Amino acid sequence: MPEVYVALGSNVAPERHLACAVRELAREFPGARFSAWYRNRAADGAGADFINLAAGFATVLPLAEVRARLRAIEERCGRSRAAGAPHPPVLDLDLLLFGDLVCVRPGLELPRPELLCRAYLLGPLAELAPEARHPTAQLSFAQLWQRFDVTQHPLERLPP
Repeated sequence: MPEVYVALGSNVAPERHLACAVRELAREFPGARFSAWYRNRAADGAGADFINLAAGFATVLPLAEVRARLRAIEERCGRSRAAGAPHPPVLDLDLLLFGDLVCVRPGLELPRPELLCRAYLLGPLAELAPEARHPTAQLSFAQLWQRFDVTQHPLERLPP
C-alpha cells in the first residue's frame, strides 16, 4: 500500500481553509497524519504570508482516484477552478509523493520537483516523515532538510 504525501498551503484566510482541508483529508483518508503548520513569505515577496503543512496517509486507492479526491477537497474547502477565480487560489493541495512512483507526464510529475528546493514543502515533510526516502535523490527527508539552506527560506513554526 503506497504512502502518499501531500502539501497543503493557503494565504487567503489560511486558518479557515487549511482547517477545512485537514478535516476533509482525515475523513477521506482515515489515519492521515499531519505536520505542524508553518508560516512563510510568499515566494515573490508580494502578498500575504502563506501557511503550509504536510499530510501523509497510506491508501489502496489508485493515483487517479487520490488526485480526484484531493481536487474535490479543495473545492469543498473553497477553491474554485472557474475562469476568473481568484489567484492565488484560496487553497492548494499538492501531491508530493505517491509511494516510490516516479512519473513525468503533462499535468503530473512525481516526486514533485519543487520538493527539493522549496522550504515550505520540504520542511513540513521532513518533520512528518523524516526517515522516508526521496525516490530519486535516495536520501531521507531528514537528510535533505539538514542540507537545505534554511536561511534563504525561513519558516516560522506556528503554535498548535
